[in-house]
Amino acid sequence: MAEKLKKLLGSLPVQLICRFILGGVFIYASIHKISNPGSFAETLYSYQLFPSMFIHFMAIFVPWLEMVAGVFLVLGIFPKGSSFILSGMLVAFIIALTINLIRGLDIDCGCFDPQQAEHGSMLGTIIRDIFYLIPGIVILFFTKSKVPVNAAGQK
Repeated sequence: MAEKLKKLLGSLPVQLICRFILGGVFIYASIHKISNPGSFAETLYSYQLFPSMFIHFMAIFVPWLEMVAGVFLVLGIFPKGSSFILSGMLVAFIIALTINLIRGLDIDCGCFDPQQAEHGSMLGTIIRDIFYLIPGIVILFFTKSKVPVNAAGQK
């Protein structure tokens, strides 16, 4: 049973679906933030987690990292590396949202369009991000390596 699941998760159709879901979400998420970094900076500031001196750098750098890693993932360029970056970002987002949920702050996550507050609970956003993490995990752990292996099992 475990071998069948491993084979299924490593299959090309499943890998493509995971790459398109995760990459597509981050490409979409980056578009509004790239076009309006000031609004995204305000959202980052509302998290009350980052030193003020880094907010503007993050507001410019993070959306471009989302875009590049998302495009690379969709195109299949360094899929494990791209998935690692995007999954790491999701983990960071989950942690930041959880901290603010525990603090009792009701802030917009800034995930997509920072100018339009997203309606819904922070807990719902955390759960959504956990579901977005699943394709990243599938890509990281079930993508077949392209390094050839000889008959003796050596790389």
